[in-house]
Amino acid sequence: MSSMPSGGRRPPAPPRRPAPASAAGAPARQAALALLAAVLERRRPLEEALDALPGGLAPRDRAAAHRIAAAVLRRAGSLDAVLEPFLRREPPPPVRAALRAGAAELLLLGTPAHAAVAATVGVVPRPFAGLVNAVLRKVAAEGPAALEGLDAERLDTPPWLWSAWHAAYGAAVRAIARAHRLPAPLDLTLAPGAAAPEGAEMLPTGTARLPAGTRITDLPGFAEGQFWAQDAAAALPARLLGARPGERVADLCAAPGGKTAQLAAAGATVVAVERDPRRLARLGENLARLKLSATLVEADAGSWSPPANEQFDAVLLDAPCTATGIIRRHPDIPHLKRAADVATMADTQARLLAHAAALLRPGGRLVYATCSLQPEEGEAHLARAAALGLRLDPIRAEEVPGLPEAITPQGTLRTRPDMWAERGGIDGFFAARFLRG
Repeated sequence: MSSMPSGGRRPPAPPRRPAPASAAGAPARQAALALLAAVLERRRPLEEALDALPGGLAPRDRAAAHRIAAAVLRRAGSLDAVLEPFLRREPPPPVRAALRAGAAELLLLGTPAHAAVAATVGVVPRPFAGLVNAVLRKVAAEGPAALEGLDAERLDTPPWLWSAWHAAYGAAVRAIARAHRLPAPLDLTLAPGAAAPEGAEMLPTGTARLPAGTRITDLPGFAEGQFWAQDAAAALPARLLGARPGERVADLCAAPGGKTAQLAAAGATVVAVERDPRRLARLGENLARLKLSATLVEADAGSWSPPANEQFDAVLLDAPCTATGIIRRHPDIPHLKRAADVATMADTQARLLAHAAALLRPGGRLVYATCSLQPEEGEAHLARAAALGLRLDPIRAEEVPGLPEAITPQGTLRTRPDMWAERGGIDGFFAARFLRG
């Protein structure tokens, strides 16, 4: 029984502290900062950092964190340029990350100003709360106009990449950089006989395309194995290989398995070689969902040999690379890669190409591909292939319907993110097809 003071009057209740304005969004914002710290400070891939987030994080908060972090990574240069006039000195990295995230919400993601400011203030160390509050209020007021006046393409592209792409593609470098500012759509390769999900656009090359942000696991037919995620450009190398029923085909560096699935669906007897056990396990899971089979081998594709040194009718080598062609899907790449990585990867590719050629029977076919825009990882390997006894088998425009501009004068494939701009773009890939003499 509660007591009551003399006179029968209750004491006034203590004032209730209002819930912080950022409470509802705090887990998402804190997770976004964790993702940015992983990429920008520890140089971990964004997808790896996303997998490492606490398991108890709600799916909605996980998706929001990824969206915020990806926006910052895509437009870090522009965001810094907007923030710069409002900062007297460089803030600590966690505060810089919070300011970038808040500015991204204000300027790129359409978050209401009061919510974005309050939420960001709520996740920074208390000594910096006033600074963050003041700066983001100025960004909310003056940032949109400042953003419009920037050379965003240059600011959001590392100088070494801009120089390399300008040397390789001339004025198209600006369109490439512009394409990287937007997230990529969801592209699907359909299983034989499967219908495209409702609302999908069918591209000329046979890929089904849905808007960016579509969750593949929510689509009817996913669990039944009617399709798998694969950019329209990534689907081309396996198609160019032209695997036929009963042929023995090696898929080197096979994970995550989209190309393995294409080859198996064509009826080929496929050996998929992948050295990363976790990626190989995921490849196996994908094949199981798709009800397709292949022989999975955990090994370095640069040294692996089949039993009794049997040779293959065809080999697909989608070689590891700097991945500068898939920045639309992986905006962390410009923050993780360095110019020196290009030469390192080119050396690895040359070793893999030489071994892949040795696995081919005389007259066999080989498709070499990379998801890189760097010529050192693509066109530069043509001379090496010739020295290995491989003869270029030119790709014809009719093999890549709707993309005649992607066929080079030499007869190789070179897609770029600015191609098919009216359809939502396409990843940057190089592919060349060879015959063993």
